Amino acid sequence: AVELVESGGGSVQAGESLTLSCVLNGFRYRYRRCVGWFRQPPGKGREAVALLYDGAKVTYGSSAKGRFTINDDNAKNTLTLEMKSLEPDDTAMYYCAVDTRMRPSCGTVSSDFAVWGRGTQVTVSS
Repeated sequence: AVELVESGGGSVQAGESLTLSCVLNGFRYRYRRCVGWFRQPPGKGREAVALLYDGAKVTYGSSAKGRFTINDDNAKNTLTLEMKSLEPDDTAMYYCAVDTRMRPSCGTVSSDFAVWGRGTQVTVSS
């Protein structure tokens, strides 16, 4: 069975940094070429934060550009999201997800991602 397990969330002050981790258990690489981080703020829908295809092609959401970095350590089966200069608007539940469709690029919406972790909460106070 495949499983995603996130960690690293917490409560921080604005301007501080956090790094989230996601362990990808049970995946063969050809089914996890597209991996990503999404977030869901309180009372809002889920949005893509950062998507990574084949360890090389990165797509960042507008709110993440210049502040967040996604990295996929395939040898350790671990996906990370380094977040710097955090703002109160970054407060959300963060999820890692895998698009298992084996397409030549990542899906663009959350429904394209079949496997999800349970999430890790990030709270940023001003």
